Amino acid sequence: QVQLVESGGGLVQAGGSLRLTCAASGRTFSNYAMGWFRQAPGKEREFVASVSASGLTSSYAHSVQGRCTISRDNAKNTNYLQINNLTPEDTAVYYCAAATVRDVMVEDTDYYTWGQGTQVTVSA
Repeated sequence: QVQLVESGGGLVQAGGSLRLTCAASGRTFSNYAMGWFRQAPGKEREFVASVSASGLTSSYAHSVQGRCTISRDNAKNTNYLQINNLTPEDTAVYYCAAATVRDVMVEDTDYYTWGQGTQVTVSA
């Protein structure tokens, strides 16, 4: 089993930036794609970004395209989500997830392990 722990969330003003971190343990981290999802109050969980096992391929939701970067450091068993130019619409709990395959995945059903989430709140 793999365990995932997110960190880096917090309160930030609109226009600011955050870097979320996901630390993994318990499995060969470099064998699997990683993803980030988010869930705002009263809304369904939605895909944010995914990075392949190698780190060479990534995919982003339209809502964050151009202001978000997902990356990973396989030597540190860690992946990161950098979000710039934050807006109040980005306010949500952000979850890190580990996929079952090496390629980027956008559906939450393709992920089998989830972290506990980290809260991101963006004030206007």
